[in-house]
Amino acid sequence: MMSSRTTSLLIFAFFFLISSSVTTAFHITRILRKYPEFSAYSHYLIKTNLQSQIDRQPNITILAVDNQAISSISKKPMKVIKNILSLHVLHDYYDVEKLVRILTSKPAIFTTLYQTNNNESVSLKGFLEASMVNEGEIAFGSAALDSGLTVKLVKPVLSHLDIISVLQITAPIIAPGIGASSPVKVPASDN
Repeated sequence: MMSSRTTSLLIFAFFFLISSSVTTAFHITRILRKYPEFSAYSHYLIKTNLQSQIDRQPNITILAVDNQAISSISKKPMKVIKNILSLHVLHDYYDVEKLVRILTSKPAIFTTLYQTNNNESVSLKGFLEASMVNEGEIAFGSAALDSGLTVKLVKPVLSHLDIISVLQITAPIIAPGIGASSPVKVPASDN
C-alpha cells in the first residue's frame, strides 16, 4: 500500500507532466482564428496540410501574409501554394527583438519547412535570408542566388513562451523555381 506522501507525489508528477505538455503544444490554425486578416492564410495551411507539420514543431516562427497579400498566389496549384507557404515557416523561435539582435551585424540565413520537406540545401532555394535595411527595417527573401530581399516585416502578431512567433510580412516570399507549376509542353507544329 502506498503512503499518502507517495500518492501525493505521483499525483503532482502526473499533473506536472500534463500541464507541461499542454503549455508547449499549439495549434497554428486556432491561433490564427483570433486574427481575421489571416483567414485565407490559415485556410491554405489546412488545405495543404502544413498546419499539422507546424503543430508538431517544438518551436517555430511563422511569417504570415494577410488576406489581401495572399491573394497574389491564390490561383496557383495547391502543391505550389504548399511550397510557397512552407518557405514562410522558420525552424526556431524568432521574435522581432531576437531578429534585430541577429541581423544588426550582418544578414542571416534561416532553415525553413520547405527545405525540410524538399531537401533543397544545395541551391539554398529552401532557405530564407533576412537583413536589416533602411534604418532598422527587416527585409526577407529567398536565400537562392540573386533572389533579393523584397518582402518587409509589417509587425509582430504573436509571440508565446519562446515557442511560437507569428510575424506579419508584406507579401508572399517566392523562391526561384517554386512559384510556378511545371511548364506545359506545347507540341511542335508541322509547319
